[in-house]
Amino acid sequence: MKTTRSSGHGHAALRRGRTSTAGQIYLVTFTTHNRCRLFADPARAMTAARALVDPRCWTRSHLLAWVLMPDHWHGLVALGEDDALPALIRRIKTSTARCVRRDQRHAGPVWARAYHDHALRKEEDLLGAARYLVMNPVRAGLVRRCGWYPYWDAVWL
Repeated sequence: MKTTRSSGHGHAALRRGRTSTAGQIYLVTFTTHNRCRLFADPARAMTAARALVDPRCWTRSHLLAWVLMPDHWHGLVALGEDDALPALIRRIKTSTARCVRRDQRHAGPVWARAYHDHALRKEEDLLGAARYLVMNPVRAGLVRRCGWYPYWDAVWL
């Protein structure tokens, strides 16, 4: 489901009829406000990375793999019981924005309002999606090997 504004319908209209499924694995992407490269700054990226994996955000759902890029975040999320994807995304964005504003003295919005999610359908999609995530910094030319990029993790390591 893509939750971006289109033709005046708004975010709520795009989510109408969608449900969150416990146990479902989602590939989630959200961007910084105006695609600003906020996390090109190492101190700001480290602050955001710590907040993104804070266990208080992940009390019901599980973060399987993630990468924080200079202007966006990708995550593989296993949605837990009694959790809804929009509420989880709101917790993650709120927590990271609060930490970045406090620790890095950043004024203004951190994240764009929208996010994109895709429900994975097969086990092989999970590993392919995880590989896609961790190779993102290599494809972007930030590093030559994924292990050299400091802002990512996966449960398989």
